[in-house]
Amino acid sequence: MVYHVASIPGDGIGPEVVDAARPVFEDVSERFGFELALTQHDWGSERHLEDGSMMPDDGLEELEEYDAILLGAIGHPDVPDHVTLNNLLLPIRKGFDQAICKRPAILFDGVESPLEGYEGGDIDFVVYRENTEGEYANVGGQEHPGHGHEIAVQSSVFTRAGTERIVRAAFEAATEREGHLTSITKSNAQAHSMVFWDQIVEEIAEEYPEITVERLLVDAASMDFIRRPEQFDVVVASNLFGDILTDIGAIITGSMGLAPSANVNPSKEYPSMFEPVHGSAPDIVGDGVANPLATVLSGAMMVDHLSEPEASDALWGAVTDQLADPDAPRTPDLGGSSGTEDVIEDLRTRL
Repeated sequence: MVYHVASIPGDGIGPEVVDAARPVFEDVSERFGFELALTQHDWGSERHLEDGSMMPDDGLEELEEYDAILLGAIGHPDVPDHVTLNNLLLPIRKGFDQAICKRPAILFDGVESPLEGYEGGDIDFVVYRENTEGEYANVGGQEHPGHGHEIAVQSSVFTRAGTERIVRAAFEAATEREGHLTSITKSNAQAHSMVFWDQIVEEIAEEYPEITVERLLVDAASMDFIRRPEQFDVVVASNLFGDILTDIGAIITGSMGLAPSANVNPSKEYPSMFEPVHGSAPDIVGDGVANPLATVLSGAMMVDHLSEPEASDALWGAVTDQLADPDAPRTPDLGGSSGTEDVIEDLRTRL
């Protein structure tokens, strides 16, 4: 079986971690009898600086032919973040209806959390983030620029279909995990959108009587991710709240360099996209010390989505074994002094 994957290394350390992870993906696909055919697309901020576009006008049509998309990172010091987000990431997520963003937060054995008293396995939850509407809907505008009465309006959009889809996916995940779901809102202040979200959670909860449901306001959840992270299992949140909370989840589990994510089209009508959460990290570009493990774990989520669960388990297992080994190479974000290639070569040995 050949899976055709569009590789978008992107900006900053994106090309470094994607290039480094490529032989790991080749190894695991060979071991389990399939092929990952990666085709590179040099889209991103450098392209924008040269000709004013993050990707071609027909970029989505080109990507639609692939089975999956592997993204490295997007972001450049000379390009405003709203330009990179709204001209590459969001068009892909929305254009391919990648409605479900899954971001696991796991404290691996051998990794030190900044939270005192937590050891490997104590933190293990997954955030289901709504990924195509909510607060990131591009609805609104600006009027009267440059005048004293200048105004900007940004409207959130919550549809029943979109909200039901993410909430139901989270409930399904909870049935396969520990049976505990936490819904995050700000319904005390957002009396329309977030109360609507709460109502849908109540409706769908009736279909899953075996699931324990907890409801938290986002400010309380932000505190509780730090003071009691071991009590979370499956978390479901809107686009904005999920985005913020998953960064907290990544850092309390040791490093942004260990945080993978999946942007999933649930119907598989369009390709899903897999990416590390760490961003482009311009301060370490070219130093050869970027942590490639979030990219490897994103690849594990990708091959699982492509119906190769044994290969996914092998990638997770290799990363888990490496992190648990005190003598294994580690990049500086994990307190080590090894480089990207050292980590990759060790992973290949373990595979």
